[in-house]
Amino acid sequence: MPVPARLPSWAWVTGLTVGAIAAVTVLAVQADQGPHPAATSAKPSSSAPAGARPTPTASASTKVPDGSGTGRRVVYSLDDKRVWLVDASEATRRTFTVWPGTVSPDPGTYTVSSRMGATTGSDGVQIEHIMYFAAKDGVSVAFSNAVDGASPPPADSGARTGGVRMKKADGTALWAFGMVGTTVAVVK
Repeated sequence: MPVPARLPSWAWVTGLTVGAIAAVTVLAVQADQGPHPAATSAKPSSSAPAGARPTPTASASTKVPDGSGTGRRVVYSLDDKRVWLVDASEATRRTFTVWPGTVSPDPGTYTVSSRMGATTGSDGVQIEHIMYFAAKDGVSVAFSNAVDGASPPPADSGARTGGVRMKKADGTALWAFGMVGTTVAVVK
């Protein structure tokens, strides 16, 4: 009985490598033929996902305030009670209204100094996405949103609070945008 010839190990490795490359190529072609995300110019609703990016607008109420600096930054207008997330190309990625606490920072440039995932606010509300950026008269000032998504009650208790609250979706977007060291420009 004749002894069958053995293939050298390099032949087996080469064959398996060619087969794997062919399989990956077939899968890549199939993936390329599937659906692709399309850019949209629609402005997201308040329930839009955190990564949604509105189209920049030029209306007076949503235009980034003059004198708020340049580059990637968070802009907070005390008078408009509004925040803008501005990217490095000066495009507004999101803008939204906020409910400030009873203590507001002075106009100026700050940086996000620390972040906390969740805690109880000084008003007893469960909050998340806390981003500290300033202090005034012994009160820390931070952006946050209520965990349950509720708007804060009117500040009539006489308590000194530095929380700048926002809707839950806006808080999620700000949390994704503002890392420690991110510039926060506070304007009138």
